[in-house]
Amino acid sequence: MAAAEKVDLGSLSAQQLSQVKKQLDDEVQHLSTSYQNLRAAQQKFRDCVASIQQGVAESVRDKPLLVPLTSSLYVPGKLADTAHVLVDVGTGFYVEKTTDDAKGFYAGKVEELGTNIKELENIVNGKANNLRVVEEVLRQKVLAGGPQQGGQEGGGAG
Repeated sequence: MAAAEKVDLGSLSAQQLSQVKKQLDDEVQHLSTSYQNLRAAQQKFRDCVASIQQGVAESVRDKPLLVPLTSSLYVPGKLADTAHVLVDVGTGFYVEKTTDDAKGFYAGKVEELGTNIKELENIVNGKANNLRVVEEVLRQKVLAGGPQQGGQEGGGAG
């Protein structure tokens, strides 16, 4: 990332401040959406750990269950091996792992996403603080600039 450029907000016009505010609004919105997506992904990995712990047990062996082929298509099946599972490692690739390795894999993903979420949370908070500062400066400029602008316009006409 490039180093942040510092700008004296007081030197910007109300129109420029409005543009900066809009840009910050868009950034905060985008980052907030990304934050929610990371939280959802983290929860999915937690669900995977829980599924392995609860669904791949010796007590479930040879009992009928539904196997997901897609998000909406399931086929009947039976759990034949409680020691190994197929793990989706991304982009449609699956790797056979022991249940302990699979839990470790998903736990690592949860932890990695947790770190990313904290970093993104700090960025969102920083952008939100910047947005509040810009809004305050813009509000002050509009309040202080209203009568001045009217006087300038009147002076230019006469």
